[in-house]
Amino acid sequence: MQVIPHITNEIKDRVTLIEKELHPEVVITEIGGTVGDIESLPFLEAIRQLKFELGRDRVLYIHVTLVPYIRAAGELKTKPTQHSVKELRSIGIQPDILVCRTEKDLSEDLKAKMALFCDVEREAVIQLKDASSIYEVPLMLAREGLDREVIKRLGLNSAVEADLNEWQEIIKKLNHLERKVRVGLVGKYVELPDAYLSIAESLKHAGFQYNCEIDLKYIYAEQIEKDGAEELLADVDAILVPGGFGERGIEGKIATARFAREKGVPFLGICLGMQCAVIEYARNVCGYKGANSSEFALDTPHPVVHLMPDQENVDKKGGTMRLGATRAKLCRAAGFTRYMAA
Repeated sequence: MQVIPHITNEIKDRVTLIEKELHPEVVITEIGGTVGDIESLPFLEAIRQLKFELGRDRVLYIHVTLVPYIRAAGELKTKPTQHSVKELRSIGIQPDILVCRTEKDLSEDLKAKMALFCDVEREAVIQLKDASSIYEVPLMLAREGLDREVIKRLGLNSAVEADLNEWQEIIKKLNHLERKVRVGLVGKYVELPDAYLSIAESLKHAGFQYNCEIDLKYIYAEQIEKDGAEELLADVDAILVPGGFGERGIEGKIATARFAREKGVPFLGICLGMQCAVIEYARNVCGYKGANSSEFALDTPHPVVHLMPDQENVDKKGGTMRLGATRAKLCRAAGFTRYMAA
């Protein structure tokens, strides 16, 4: 196997697959990382080839770049942008639009300077200042004219103005939240909040719909084991136990599920969190002493969460996780009225 053409051809096939199946007007593909990093080179080469193969009028390169503010000098510096564009051009990619991340407003002189030295049109230098919320970004980009530039350069139908009413409504709600709900998130990786970023953002989305601010309290599952659920969860309005792998912190999550059930606190268990809720119910309501999941306790007398027959010889880490369609039978038990698991 070779990086070129085997890997680059596979990347191109993945990028164009959605076009072949769904026929959208535009396919947006993000190449993450930093220009010059070795990991991103095959992806950059793949999109370089795409422009050659699909035609220059059908591919648009938008380069997101940082324009840092040097406080000691009191000025913004465009050199990082010039150098990253130079790196891109050295491998055959000429950016069509620059989206400039910055904490200060870009002056017209700075925009003109970047346009000149990066070989893009002045209107294609788009400012994107730091925002208090990520949900403000679409409105900021629209004010800068990014949508108009993309439509113009790809030759799309621009007869209809962008409808941003829904985004504006989100920002209006975000800035006028009427109440606050504290949700305790009991996990194993809380020292890295980004591990639960999708969960945190999902809760925020739900809160917006009800004019409610979500105050997330991150709690170590192992700390629950040491100090008890009563002490650490007494001040929360709801509890969420997310997914994870391995034995560490399991008893803390099970204790959390018991606290929620006995105190009537709304509870949501996701993946491993759901397993812990099932284990807790089996032990303390159904009377199955020592009940556990065979994912991390193969010798349990009551494997209430059990490996499927075709997975009994796999490594126990992640053994019960279902990726894809799997037949399942669900049963309802008394006592789960406010005890949700998903």
